[in-house]
This record gives sequence, structure tokens and C-alpha cells, in this order.
Amino acid sequence: MLGAAATLGGTGTAAAAASNAANDTTDAGAGHGIGTTPIGIGRQQPGRELRALLAAVDPARLKATVLKLTTFGTRHTLSSQTDPARGIGAATDWVAAQFEAIAAASGGRMTVARQSFVQPVGPRIPVPTTITNVIATLKGTAATERVYVVTGHLDSRVTDVMNFTSDAPGADDDASGVAAVLEMARLFATRGFPGTLVFATVAGEEQGLFGSAYMAQQMKAAGTDVQAMFSNDIIGASSAWDGTPPEPHTVRLFVEGVPTSETPAQAVIRQEVGGENDGPSRQLARFAQDVAANDATGMDIRVIWRRDRYLRGSDHISFLQQAYPAGRFTEPRENFNHEHQDTRVADGVQYGDLAEFCDFDYLARVTRVNAATLWSLAAGPGTPKGATVLTTPPANFSGTNSTTLTWTRGDDAGLAGYEVVLRETTAAVWTEALAVGDVTSVTLPIAKDNVQFGLRAVGPGGLRSPVAFPAVG
Repeated sequence: MLGAAATLGGTGTAAAAASNAANDTTDAGAGHGIGTTPIGIGRQQPGRELRALLAAVDPARLKATVLKLTTFGTRHTLSSQTDPARGIGAATDWVAAQFEAIAAASGGRMTVARQSFVQPVGPRIPVPTTITNVIATLKGTAATERVYVVTGHLDSRVTDVMNFTSDAPGADDDASGVAAVLEMARLFATRGFPGTLVFATVAGEEQGLFGSAYMAQQMKAAGTDVQAMFSNDIIGASSAWDGTPPEPHTVRLFVEGVPTSETPAQAVIRQEVGGENDGPSRQLARFAQDVAANDATGMDIRVIWRRDRYLRGSDHISFLQQAYPAGRFTEPRENFNHEHQDTRVADGVQYGDLAEFCDFDYLARVTRVNAATLWSLAAGPGTPKGATVLTTPPANFSGTNSTTLTWTRGDDAGLAGYEVVLRETTAAVWTEALAVGDVTSVTLPIAKDNVQFGLRAVGPGGLRSPVAFPAVG
């Protein structure tokens, strides 16, 4: 057990660690010896500035956006790009205009761009088709840029995925996600953050995630450090309208365990250390629960340990394929009468993705969950880089009953130090923490065989980063 016997590398001391631990409500010497305050109980509570931002989320604006997007008739990827009133082109123009108006209030910090490309012929693309994403970027102040992305998809569909002429209002799927993205852009535009925030509407989702795939590929090719990405797809209804109980204060967050981008060599290490539940997207979900499930959002986050719904997918997968941590927010229960359906009444039942089936107060709460998560990411320190468990002799041979962690110090302004977190291998969330100070290594007399370790940074005001799961070195 640790007690006061920690051996700290860098400039830290055991006394400093004990002092920091006391300040952070940990109790060195109990449990595993590195704290007994469960992180789930000691969640990061929103301060005055974040509460003000969350309170400003406007259900009426969200409703107006959803209603407006349904007036374009269809937003199918193959629909008209030139008709001024109907089709994906008109909807794209309107969204771009909204972003431009929002950016005008940012003092030059937010820029707006249309990202267009031609998607070649494929199973759901009968002719070469121009696909356009609209991207608003709020530039951060951090010395080394780190980026956080949130998306909703603009396109819609009916029963036949190739039918681009019938009305496809797409209120919940996914005007709701677009509305949330626009509302967050409006609220964040007048505020500054260390992290760079990217608010995007992507197209081509229903035809094959084409818009998000191109966006993620371009970011990867540019070397963009995307530290988190969230897709908001079908977030507008709290009730499935099928007899199952509504859940107006719950949103699902789907996150993969084993990374989509994992290489064979990485798979070998994961199997040897038991990292199936510790991919970067799982850490992102734990972070979201810590910062966004509270009285200011009025929501619980139900984390689902799957990449997406059963045999289905959304735009976050495009980012997972590029090795970026990502997850998908979606409502608690879907109503399949109002998704991917021709608008009609059959046997007295209304089908179609109509705005009348959306709950705009619920949509506002989901928007607050997103906003609280993004604010905490962008305002806090970046996820630690280079976190490693040393296993090479003589530093710390893997057969010893102690554990040495090393990492690279971040350059975030106001960086206060680091915390080592741990949990039993069977625990879903991190349960103990030790503040180790502004150092770059620590040795703990705890066997790495028995628990999982992680590392997070602490910034100004006690804001924490997501946890980095250490590599083997």
C-alpha cells in the first residue's frame, strides 16, 4: 500500500504529493493507498461561467431550426443542389448563412468554410455527386492546438434510400443534431477557450457516412490533433411513442472499447494488458459522465459499451477509423415509425420523421450535455501525451510489484500538475486518484497486475482532462 512512501520522479516529492492529494479530497493511505474518493461521487461540477452558458440554451431556437430544415422538402444527398427552396443545396446555403451570422459575433475567432468534394459512383451513389460539409471553427488559444469536434448530419431520407424526390422532412434524423450544433456555435462564439472547437454539419450520412469520412480524412492528413469528437444523431425525442416508458432525462452515449483503428501489434499488447475497456473513446465517455451529468444539464448519460446501435452506425465511426476518440449521442429509445419512413398515414398510424414528434425541451437538455462536455474539454488541459508504464529493466521490470508511470509534460497555460487514477479491472469507472504534482514520472508500490492505471492533467480552477490510458514501454 502506498501511504506516504511514493517515489516521485521529476521535481515532485512525496510531501508535495500528499499536500496535493489533501487539496483534492483524496486520502492517501486508504484503499489501494492512492485515495478513496470515488471520481463518480466527486464529479467535476460546473462553475458560474459554464452554468450561464448552459442556461442560455434556447428550446425555442432549437425548435425554429428544426422546423426550418423540414421546409426544404427533402435534404437527400442526391436531391437538387441548385433549387433555391428545395433540396440539399438550399438547406446547405441556409446552414452556411446561420454559421456566418454566428461567426460575425466572434470578433474574428470563428471562421466558416464549405468543404466540398465529389463522391464517386458507389452502391448508394448512382452518379458522381458533390457533397458539402459546412464547418465553423472557433480557434483556441493553446500554444499547441488541440481540437474538439461536434457534428450533426444535414441529409435526410425516406424508406427507399435512393428516393430523392419524395418529401423527407428529417426532423429528428437529423435536424435535431444540426439544431444542437448551431445552438452550441451561437453560445460558444462569444467566448474564448484554450482548445479549438469545430462545429460541423456533414452530409452524405445516409448514403454511407461520406461527408464525415472526408472531413476526418482531411483532418488526419493535416495532422490535426482531434482529442474528442461527438456525433449527434437522432437526439430530439424522449419518448418512443410505442408504449415503452419515456426517459426525458436520459441520453445514450455509444462508445467503442477495442479501437476500430487498432493494428495487429496494438491488439497483441491490448490482449496482454487487458485494455479492452480502456480505449480512448471509453475514457471520453467517462469524462462526459463526470462533467455533464449534473443539475445544470438535468440529464443522466447512459453509456453503452458498443461502437453504435446494434449493426448500425453514424458519423463518429469516420473519426474512429482515423484513430480519433469519438462517440455518438442519441435519444434513449428510437421510434422507427418516424425514422427512414415515407410520410403517410396507414391504419390510423402517422409515419414519417415529422417535427410534431420532437420534444424540444428534451433536445435542449441534450444540447446542454454536449455543451458541458465541450466546454470542459476546451477550457481544461489537454489529454496527457506519452503516458507509459515502464516495463524495461532496470527501471521497472514487468515482474516487480511496483509500477512506474512516465509522461510528457503538456504546455497548457496554468497547468497545475497531474493525477494518477486507478480502478479494479472489473470497475466501470475510475474510483481512486492521487495528485502527484507537476512531475513527469511516478513510481507506486502497487502491482500493475491487479488494477488499471490512468493519467489525467489538472488545469486552472481544478479542471481535469480526460484520462490517458498508458502504453507499454
